Amino acid sequence: MIVLKDVLALLDGELLTPATDPEAAFGKVFASDLMSDVLTSAEPGALLLTGLVNTHVVNTCSVADLSGVVFVQGKRPAEDVISQARTRNIPLVATKMTMFEACARIAGHVQDGGHVRR
Repeated sequence: MIVLKDVLALLDGELLTPATDPEAAFGKVFASDLMSDVLTSAEPGALLLTGLVNTHVVNTCSVADLSGVVFVQGKRPAEDVISQARTRNIPLVATKMTMFEACARIAGHVQDGGHVRR
């Protein structure tokens, strides 16, 4: 389990949805740019790390019951994506780190490394 404020600190992240509770918790983490993989393999409640910044990400999180998104490599979604996430209470974070570095930093802080269904 990892909380949002720790994600922000570990990834030197910027919270794009500032009304989000900093104590919001994520039981697992899943990293992918393929939303089909997210739909078939991510566990509900997970935090998604991705390089995609379109509305499909928020829609996929909503369908898969994911609890938050980290956009890697300095990518930032458009305002309509952020607005959609706010409406659905999905916290969004942006980091300049690569996917690999972000995953490596978080992996040490999530029990079981947590990323796929078993």
